[in-house]
Amino acid sequence: MSCKLYHCQGARSMRPLWTLEEMGLDYELEVLPFPPRVAHREFLEVNPLGTVPYFVDGDVRMTESSGICHYLVERYGPTSLRVDPSDPEYGAYLNWLYYSDATLTFPQTLFLRYTRLEPEERRVPQVAEDYRRWFLGRLRAVESACEGREFLVAGRLTIADIAVGYGLHLAASLGIDELGPNARRYFEGLQEIPSYQRAAKL
Repeated sequence: MSCKLYHCQGARSMRPLWTLEEMGLDYELEVLPFPPRVAHREFLEVNPLGTVPYFVDGDVRMTESSGICHYLVERYGPTSLRVDPSDPEYGAYLNWLYYSDATLTFPQTLFLRYTRLEPEERRVPQVAEDYRRWFLGRLRAVESACEGREFLVAGRLTIADIAVGYGLHLAASLGIDELGPNARRYFEGLQEIPSYQRAAKL
């Protein structure tokens, strides 16, 4: 296997990057300045959306971070990061995998936009605060799920943890640090994983 991932440090592309690292797969990494559609306009010729991740594997082209993680474990397993459909927690696994971006990361991107990315005169503190609170409200599900657990499902690290863990990583980078005790302990445990540490540096 030899695939290519376009990545910006700290961006959602960290999800598939962390998955690639944990699975020990061969890949090519191209690191771009953020946001690439502005800071590296040539990238628009590769991905017209101008977003990362952008993942290439033969004829496959993908842009959705959680979907790329799902593709990798299904296409290049076996791996303990995957939960089998026969597992009683398979539904929870899929739900966390897609909750991570559609529900958890979404408000963070708007917080980022209205606190850092927009020019000073276009920043809207009230909008940023509203979306910060929205994120914290959605984080309550993680707080509840982590009570008495090291990982979200199946008693081991899966791509559900990678996908949700990135949301906590992003929160920390944005200065949103009001994690509850369970979520904080969970994230601290994820940060000890070597593949997380490698991906966070790239």
